[in-house]
Amino acid sequence: MNSRQGLALPGAGSFLLLAASCTLAPAPSVPEPVAELPESFERAEEADVYEAREWWTAFQDPALNTVIDSVLVANFDLAEAVARVRQARAQAGIARAALLPSVQAGATASDQDSPSNVGVGQQFRDIVGDSLFGNALPDRLGIRTWSLGIDFAYELDFWGRARNDRLAAGHEYLASESDYHAARIGVLAETIATYFEIADLRRREALARETVDVLLERMELSETRYDRGLITSFELYQLRQELRNTQAALPQLESRSVDAEGRMAVLLGGFRDKLDAILPDSLAPIPSDDPVAAGVPADLLAQRPDVRSAGLRLEAARFSIGARRAELLPSLSLSGTIGVQSSEADGLFKVDQWFSNLLGNLTAPIFQGGRIRSNIDLAQARFDQLAAAYGRTVVTAVHEVEAALAALGNQGLRHDFLVSQRDEAFASVELQSRRYAAGVGGYIDYLDAVRALLGVESTLAGARRDLALARLALHRSLGGDWTEPPDSEGRRMLTATLSEGSGPRTGGQSR
Repeated sequence: MNSRQGLALPGAGSFLLLAASCTLAPAPSVPEPVAELPESFERAEEADVYEAREWWTAFQDPALNTVIDSVLVANFDLAEAVARVRQARAQAGIARAALLPSVQAGATASDQDSPSNVGVGQQFRDIVGDSLFGNALPDRLGIRTWSLGIDFAYELDFWGRARNDRLAAGHEYLASESDYHAARIGVLAETIATYFEIADLRRREALARETVDVLLERMELSETRYDRGLITSFELYQLRQELRNTQAALPQLESRSVDAEGRMAVLLGGFRDKLDAILPDSLAPIPSDDPVAAGVPADLLAQRPDVRSAGLRLEAARFSIGARRAELLPSLSLSGTIGVQSSEADGLFKVDQWFSNLLGNLTAPIFQGGRIRSNIDLAQARFDQLAAAYGRTVVTAVHEVEAALAALGNQGLRHDFLVSQRDEAFASVELQSRRYAAGVGGYIDYLDAVRALLGVESTLAGARRDLALARLALHRSLGGDWTEPPDSEGRRMLTATLSEGSGPRTGGQSR
């Protein structure tokens, strides 16, 4: 609303009514990426509502559930994020206080002793002379004053400066809560990924040691055959290379396990010594045919905390523009005092000793050296920056979901192929075992079949981890509330307060 139109209205009542409802913040608008959201995700099988709450329970792994519960309690990153939310909530409270009058009580007691021929004493002598009622005036004059009072001050928010500042701070607070939820998802995702990594490394290390045992036995038999001239040295060298290659992988696997366990300990807010009781040796079976309902792209605006945070900060920047624009216009503030004053302490309780004063102060900026205009330009530039960031966040969110859907589908196919290969390798081991027991097959053939099975098992263990990580990536890209968030009474109250006068939490160009 143009402020000059308000000034042209006749009647102070109409002016005050208009001014009280006036907002100088730009009108909310829908950014282009939001207006052009696709109706569905590519590769999404269905458009049911996405269910995020404790999705990892589909793994049916009690140890994983225990780890996650412990992380939610002890993680330092989450504690830091909670502290940032509290800071933003305090800032919102500070901004809200600007809308209310300030009232404070005060008490004073003064005792003044001065020569009677200066100041007030001299003025009194000038009026009555050197004596009063035949008595000479004293050489010194004592004045004692007692007072109690209540002071108040209030700035009338005609142009919505304080209100827009409050709304901006409130949206920043809500954005900080979305940041907390983003941090919560990030920490849980890192926990789940690290859990899968540790379990996979332990499984692969066990398979590698078993493979080494098989290769050692195979080497012993091959050396005997070589001594008898049944095989060439080339075959023996090949076996030795395979053995050394498998043995060389063990220290690397152990180092990676130590690193992963250390990272998990950091997530748990402690040290490695408490991991053994809760971490398993291998992954629980991962369901490969359990589809995830991705929903529709429009759901991301509410589900993903980073998208919510970007939209809320864009809305906060919109209100900040209104607050800075209001600084160009006149401001009216009221201040006053009411209290009692007496020369004796017991006089403070007499009704006739009361006093009051009221002061109105109207100020208008004339010359500020361009400070106000520069602040407006700064607020507008920040809005434009956040509008671009919001658009990028929305587009990135859609891309991440579609990429995660593709990865999950492809990892599922890879996992299924490797399961079939594992079954065939296992059948080969059983066949060679029966042939050896029947005396028609050699023990070396049996060992080779076992060695092949162990290789497939190691590859399948990695595929199980990759499938779990792909499922994790999809859930992370979809956002949502993975766990029941801590109760936030302050947030509910603030959301209700912000609902008045707050447009859609999207943005656009404000010009």
